[in-house]
Order: sequence, then C-alpha cells, then structure tokens
Amino acid sequence: MRTLQIRDERARALAEQLAAQRKVTMTEAVIQALESELTREKDKEPLASRLKRIATALAAEGQPTGREMSKDEIDGMWSR
Repeated sequence: MRTLQIRDERARALAEQLAAQRKVTMTEAVIQALESELTREKDKEPLASRLKRIATALAAEGQPTGREMSKDEIDGMWSR
C-alpha cells in the first residue's frame, strides 16, 4: 500500500478540511474529491448540444428561434 503525500500547504489544508467534514481519512477525502470531479467532467454536456437543446425548448414554447444553425456556425460564434 502506498501513502499519499501532500506537500502543497493549500492542498493539504483543503484535504484536511474535507476529511474532517466527511469524517474520513485525508486519503479517502482526496479519492472522493477526485472521483467526483472526474464524474463531473464526464457528464459535461458539449456547448453545441446544450445550445441545440435550449433552442428546441424555446421552439416548443413558441418562442422565435430563427433558422437552424450548423455545429460549425455555432463553433465559429464561440471561437472568436
């Protein structure tokens, strides 16, 4: 078994705080935090999909949405 060494003071303080709140070891607190962040990253919805979903919801409510935009057009709006 390997031990977790945290040399950065801020990282250590945050790990200690989370461990105390959850009543677990610092190693377990770090594992839980990393697993949580990895799940959040995996579950992130791409911007183009989110915009299309919002446009679809607005259209369903009878709001004017204009014309359908391609992914390239949407990407171009956000890449400037």
